[in-house]
Amino acid sequence: MEWTAVTVTTSSEAVEAVSYILTNEGAQGVQIDDAADFAQLKPGRYGKHGEIVDPTTIPHRTSGAAVTGYFLANTFVPELLPTIRQRVAKLRDYGLNPGDNEVTSAVVDNQQWATVWQKYYHPLRVTNELTIVPQWEDYQPEQDQEKLLVLDPGMAFGTGTHPTTKLMLMALENVIRGGESLIDVGTGSGVLSIAAKQLGAGDVQAYDIDEVAVRFAQKNLDLNPVAADVKLGVNSLLDGIHTQVDVVVANILAEIIVPLIPQAFANLKPGGHFLASGIIDDKAAMVRQKMVDQGFVIDSETKMGDWHGIIAHKPTEDED
Repeated sequence: MEWTAVTVTTSSEAVEAVSYILTNEGAQGVQIDDAADFAQLKPGRYGKHGEIVDPTTIPHRTSGAAVTGYFLANTFVPELLPTIRQRVAKLRDYGLNPGDNEVTSAVVDNQQWATVWQKYYHPLRVTNELTIVPQWEDYQPEQDQEKLLVLDPGMAFGTGTHPTTKLMLMALENVIRGGESLIDVGTGSGVLSIAAKQLGAGDVQAYDIDEVAVRFAQKNLDLNPVAADVKLGVNSLLDGIHTQVDVVVANILAEIIVPLIPQAFANLKPGGHFLASGIIDDKAAMVRQKMVDQGFVIDSETKMGDWHGIIAHKPTEDED
């Protein structure tokens, strides 16, 4: 089976936004080649036979990023290219650097799609307890508290290597104590839901507006038996959802977080936590103020590069 690969050359900070644009335009999966990922790697057992390899010797980008979306062969891609280029350029309006915004296309076969990113993606310890492992790696935990998040990184964005996802994983590790009910808004690859279950969360619901993302999130959930009972579905933010949970998590762009804030507040129990990331530097003050105006109490704010992650909670009656 043949696919058309559309590659956007961009900046590291824009990879998740560009991934969303490509899937929104019909890409059946995305591949991310980000120079920033290699900055996190240390010598390890990355060789085909478990031998120790220095990541600096592996061919990789030295700056910026390339995001590739894979489109079905019957998609008329030339018609999509100007739209993709225009939408990526518009990321400047949201405070994101679109980088070179060079958009190219090429025909690839199924085998290329299945293996091309494997040379770039290796086990990555992202928090004290959580390690992200691509499904083809035979990786064993090195410490008792280490928990594995097994992912197929070629299928959807949000695979743990981007700062926004790392901020959310750290926030989950900070908040989850065991048994919490949780909603994952804009689940993407499903990584945050899997992490929540690994950390001991109870009932977890995960939603994404993109049907393609939901399908591939399910594939990632299936790779992690601990996440077998996650309830996954297609939904726009928390529209039509009326429940009371302990935690709401969202790793999405700031402009999308803003309309989610009142929905998160309404769906949280008193004392419940709202964890949000995907917030670029110049939007952080605005998002923080919107949360406070809604009634949230800001517990902490963490920054990684140009990105912010916020932990807030809904006050209890004693705090009012």
